[in-house]
Amino acid sequence: MDYLIAVVSDRIKAEEAYTALEKGGVPTSQISILGKGYKSADEFGFIDPAQQAKKRAMLMAIWLVPFGFVAGYTFDLITGVNSFDWAGEPWNHVLGGVAGAIAGAMGSIFVGGGVGLSVGSGDALPYRNRLNAGKYIVVVQGATNLKNKATSILRPLNPENLQGYTNSNS
Repeated sequence: MDYLIAVVSDRIKAEEAYTALEKGGVPTSQISILGKGYKSADEFGFIDPAQQAKKRAMLMAIWLVPFGFVAGYTFDLITGVNSFDWAGEPWNHVLGGVAGAIAGAMGSIFVGGGVGLSVGSGDALPYRNRLNAGKYIVVVQGATNLKNKATSILRPLNPENLQGYTNSNS
C-alpha cells in the first residue's frame, strides 16, 4: 500500500484538497484528513514516539537487569572488593548484584528509551508536531497509480509538504 501525505496550513485548504481529490476521481474511502475536528494522529495510526521509547526500554530491561545482577555479583565475588563491608560475606556479593541490576535498569532507560525516542518514530514525529502546531494533513492511501493521480491533483494546490511513502509490508 502506498501513501501520499500532504501538509496544509489550515482547515479550509484541507477541505479544498479533499474536494479536489474527490472531484478528481479518488475514492473518498482512500482519503483521510488529520487535524482538529478530524482524525487524530493516534486514530490514524501514527506511532507515538514516547510510547515506543517506553516499550523499547522495557524490552531492554528484561535482559539487562538480570545480566546486571549476575555481572555485579560475579564482579564482587571475583575481585573480593568489599564495597558493602558492613553486610558481611554472602550479602556483600548480593548487594553487588543489586547494584549491577540498578545499573542495568539505568542502561535500559537511557539507551532503550533514548534511542526509541530519537529513532523509533520515523517520520511520524514531524507529522505529529505539525498537527500539534495547528496544521492539517491530507492522506491518500492506495496503489501507486492512485498515489500518482493524487499527487497530480494536490501539487497545484501548493501544500506545505507533499511526500509519498511505500509500505513494503503490504
